[in-house]
Amino acid sequence: MTDLRSQLQSTLGDGYTLERELGGGGMSRVFVARDNALGRDVVVKVLSPELSASLSAERFTREIKLAAALQEPHIVPVLAAGMTIDGLPYYTMPFVRGDSLRARLVAGPVPVAEALGILRNIAQALAYAHERGIVHRDIKPENVLLSRGTAVVTDFGIAKALSASTTKVEGNTLTSLGTSIGTPAYMAPEQALGDVNTDARADLYAWGVVAYELLTGAHPFAARSTPQAMVAAHISEAPPRLNAARLGVPRDVAALVVPCLAKDPVQRPP
Repeated sequence: MTDLRSQLQSTLGDGYTLERELGGGGMSRVFVARDNALGRDVVVKVLSPELSASLSAERFTREIKLAAALQEPHIVPVLAAGMTIDGLPYYTMPFVRGDSLRARLVAGPVPVAEALGILRNIAQALAYAHERGIVHRDIKPENVLLSRGTAVVTDFGIAKALSASTTKVEGNTLTSLGTSIGTPAYMAPEQALGDVNTDARADLYAWGVVAYELLTGAHPFAARSTPQAMVAAHISEAPPRLNAARLGVPRDVAALVVPCLAKDPVQRPP
């Protein structure tokens, strides 16, 4: 296999110039590229070879097309998708200038008014997507970007595309290859248990976890040090009480966050 950056540049051709790598996790590598025709920066995400080996490229592309149809101010859209010359799926998105919500949390406490604005924007993105049958399945601070006072959600539909396009390879599945669909710290109980009927209500649970973390300054199960312990807590443990009065959180907000964290998706708000 050729160097990933070289094969990606060859795939993109003269239309784009790769400028720098932003990094990425085990699932992908992320680059910033210049769209030479339009004079704008875009993000290019390339799935890892290990992950790509267990995917059906055709199904992945089909699911990406559904995500690309989302056009909402608080959703970072998918611009294009394809395969590198070595057969690795990639997709492009606009480059959003700003920090992630994770970086904002690390920087210090988030005032209640600011937190509510962020949570409202995320909820608007979810409402729009859910009305169109698209579930994110990986809502977390790393997938929320803050730009000029507005929160936007990125990687919409990517987790669903990965899950829907997974195939078995030499007896392995995506999970046995070491890559889980979703993030343990924000995964709804039914999603963690691999329930095939997992739906939009899993996003509401993840929104509730993010809301709890934003409003209190700590993840509800922050003491759990391993992914397995985190998943077990989501499945069977109640989060510490959200003391709205002490935190200065409006009661109606607290009354919304708490049921979002219900173990049974039926008990979560619509």
